[in-house]
Amino acid sequence: MKAVLLTKHGGPEVLQLGEVPDPTVGPGEVVVDIHAASINAADYKVRLGGPGHNLKFPHILGRDFSGVVSALGPDITDFKVGDAVFGVTDQGIEGCYAEKLAIKAAIIAKKPERLGHAEAAAMGLTSLTALWAVEDTAQLEAGETILVQGGAGGVAGFAIQLAKHLGATVVTTASARNHDYVRSLGANRPIDYNTQDFTTAARDCDVVFDTVGGEVQVRSYAVLKPGGRLVWIAAAPAGFQPTRKDVHVLRPNVKRDRAHLERMLALLDEGAVWPPAITRYNLADAAEAHRVSEGRHLQGKLVLMVR
Repeated sequence: MKAVLLTKHGGPEVLQLGEVPDPTVGPGEVVVDIHAASINAADYKVRLGGPGHNLKFPHILGRDFSGVVSALGPDITDFKVGDAVFGVTDQGIEGCYAEKLAIKAAIIAKKPERLGHAEAAAMGLTSLTALWAVEDTAQLEAGETILVQGGAGGVAGFAIQLAKHLGATVVTTASARNHDYVRSLGANRPIDYNTQDFTTAARDCDVVFDTVGGEVQVRSYAVLKPGGRLVWIAAAPAGFQPTRKDVHVLRPNVKRDRAHLERMLALLDEGAVWPPAITRYNLADAAEAHRVSEGRHLQGKLVLMVR
């Protein structure tokens, strides 16, 4: 099968289109013919390398996908060959920048016809992450105020929609050119991080959901009420220690399961969420997509069209 291969750690140029053996199906697994694979910020961080990235090269990146079941393990009864499915690879496992993927059947879900492959791939890890962060970890409630850092991104965009659906007041940081976009997702008040200091523009928040990290997380403590919750998926600077003892600092454990994928589909049915803005690339153009992703100024999601 064709796959984008990470040949070593480095810049986008180390991603090369190549051929690798097709995966074989094991007990509890299905093989999926991938039609679309999403690009996540985690992908370029793995590509760059660093602590905790002990890869065997060539390595195939990619954590969420949409496609069609092409082979079944001997014990699989809830899917059949030809079913359209989508999902997210298990924690610590990648491999979606490819024409085929073997994956546990228990952690994928059937893709409804109303959702295209690109849209399903784009909503996989973003929806799982936002649901675990906002509902399960922050336990956001109606009437509360949440500040979503980096509102134009994929995870943050889903979080804005979800928070609005839950009845919260949603404040978000975004560049001025993305203000109309984040308002369309349900943000009550966008803050232009290029011209405004969010620590003075947003005060007395019940929750901060930080998808940016670094100094943004350091400064986010200033906007929380006593007893507030800072939920993060992008790390603070190395060695940073929380500056307040009266707030809760939480990192969601984004488990892979069918239940959260189906929760996303239920929200989609209700009209509470919808697919993000998507920029499509051919599989062979993964390096260019990584350049855009690493620039961190994209709107919505980047998706590789595999078939």
